[in-house]
Amino acid sequence: MLSMAPRAIVTRPAREAAQWVADLQARGIAACALPLIAIHPVSTPLLLQALHGARQRLPSYRAVMFVSGNAVQYFFDSNLPIALMGQAQTATKTRAWAPGPGTVAALRQAGLPTQHIDAPAADAAQFDSEALWQVVAPQIGPGDRVLIVRGGTTPGAEGGSGREWLSRQIAAAGGTVDFVAAYERGAPQFDADQQALARQAATDGSVWLLSSSEAVAHLAAALPGQHWGQARALATHPRIAQAAQAAGFGSVNECRPAFNEVAASIESLHEH
Repeated sequence: MLSMAPRAIVTRPAREAAQWVADLQARGIAACALPLIAIHPVSTPLLLQALHGARQRLPSYRAVMFVSGNAVQYFFDSNLPIALMGQAQTATKTRAWAPGPGTVAALRQAGLPTQHIDAPAADAAQFDSEALWQVVAPQIGPGDRVLIVRGGTTPGAEGGSGREWLSRQIAAAGGTVDFVAAYERGAPQFDADQQALARQAATDGSVWLLSSSEAVAHLAAALPGQHWGQARALATHPRIAQAAQAAGFGSVNECRPAFNEVAASIESLHEH
C-alpha cells in the first residue's frame, strides 16, 4: 500500500521542497522537507552590481542559461519584468536555456513563451548541462555570447562541474561565457527539531531524496560524527550518487529527477 511507503526526506531548497512534499503526499507517500541548501538574494555590493549589469546587457547575449528555478526567480525579480527578456529576444533572438523541467516551469511561470525556451526533452536520460548542450549546440558560433545565471557560491555548485563543462563547450564552438550570481547559496542552520529529524532519518529507513552534491556536504557538516551506514539515499544524478556514497550512505539508488520516476523509485524501495 502506498500509505506504507517509506518516508521521503526532501532536501531541495525550501521553495522547491514544499512543492515536492505536497506532490508526494498527494500520491500517498509520507514526505517531509529538510532543506539542505539555504537560498537568499544576493547582498554584497559586488554581486549586486554584477547582477544589475547582466540584466542591462541582456540584448547582447545569444542565450541566457538558468541553472535552476531559483536562478529564474531571483534574476527576474520585481525590479526586472519578464518583458525585458522578451525585448532582448525580439532585438537579438536571445534564447533561454534550461537544464530540466523545473527550470522550464519557472520560466513559463515568469511569463516567458515556451517557444523561446530550449531544454532537454522530457524523456532525456538526464537533466543536466550535457543533455542541454546536445539541444543547443547548433545555436552557438564564433562571436556568440552566453550568460549563465547561477548561485553565488563555488563554481561547481548546483550541478557539480556541469556549468564549467558547458562553458568549455561554448568556448570550443567559438563563443564566450559570462557568469552572474542571481542569488546566494549557503548551508542550512538546523534547529533542534531538524537535527532530531535528520538523526532519526539516518537510521529509520527513510529515503533521503538528494538532488545536489552540495546538499550532501551540508548534511555531513551539520551532523558531525553521524554514522550513515543505515541510511538510504535516492540520488537524481550519478555525481550526486557518488557524493552520497562517499559520505557513507549505506544504500544509494539513482533515478531521473522527474516527479513520477522519483515517486515510483520510492515506492519500489519500499517493496524491496
